[in-house]
Amino acid sequence: MKVTDHLARANGKTLFSFEVLPPKKGENIHTLFSNIEPLMEFKPPFIDVTYHREEYVYRHHPNGLLEKKTVRRRPGTVGICAAIKNRFDVDTVPHLICGGFTKEETENALIDLHFLGIDSILALRGDPIKSEGVFKPEPDGHAYACDLIGQVANLNKGEYLDQEQDEAWATDFCIGTAGYPEKHFEAPNYNADIRYLKHKVDRGADYIVTQMFFDNEEFFRFEKLCRAAGIHVPIIPGLKPLTTKSQLSMLPRSFYLNLPEPLVEAVSQCRDNDAVRAIGIEWCLNQSRELMAHGVPCLHYYSMGKAESIRRVAKELF
Repeated sequence: MKVTDHLARANGKTLFSFEVLPPKKGENIHTLFSNIEPLMEFKPPFIDVTYHREEYVYRHHPNGLLEKKTVRRRPGTVGICAAIKNRFDVDTVPHLICGGFTKEETENALIDLHFLGIDSILALRGDPIKSEGVFKPEPDGHAYACDLIGQVANLNKGEYLDQEQDEAWATDFCIGTAGYPEKHFEAPNYNADIRYLKHKVDRGADYIVTQMFFDNEEFFRFEKLCRAAGIHVPIIPGLKPLTTKSQLSMLPRSFYLNLPEPLVEAVSQCRDNDAVRAIGIEWCLNQSRELMAHGVPCLHYYSMGKAESIRRVAKELF
């Protein structure tokens, strides 16, 4: 079932969902399953599976030369989606990114997902390669998420890249896209970021999932501006409980977000990460309760491979 179908059938009830990371190359998938199992009692209608693009590594050879190699440290998003769907009988939402894919490779991935019965995707531009710093699309690939969304929307109309194909079968994907309550770091200003988001919805996005945030006022402002701009698709807030003191610097650096001063002060006074987790869970619970009272369609939690804090939040709410 599509994400939008789940939201429609909830009849105003706030749903629970979460995002998982694919195992690193060489790791056992049962580690992933063990992090999903504790959350299944809360009946998530869908689970997101991230996609991590390639990285460059340099290997030294005995002759002194350096070899530049491309590696994917977390491969297998499509296969993992199928495995989760088979193991837990739950819908999965693979992340589909621009970086590292040509348009033809994107079309082939979509065909595979369609054959597997996976009918929702989250379409993203994706991050730049770490060693480059600036996003560079593949030759004949997409530079922007809105163009990736447009390709999926075209496939939903039976329009394949091969224009000579007659009587092509149309797919029926539900398309999600990302929103940024505190602005995408590359957008010149907040209003421009909302315009970019409106363009993605106009190209075919059916719902929005936000970047994580820790101040609900940021979400309420974002939602209000979206509606004023003519964006009327469901907006799903993304949340994460803090679990370590190091996240005070890591999360703003990696995700370009702000942490409220009361949260920063409370975490800074913690003696160990057990105390941080307690603070993080309580903060996330308060955020979640306020958002549920506001009537959000779903609460989406970023697990980053750890289930326990999310389980403790969900146990109080769902």
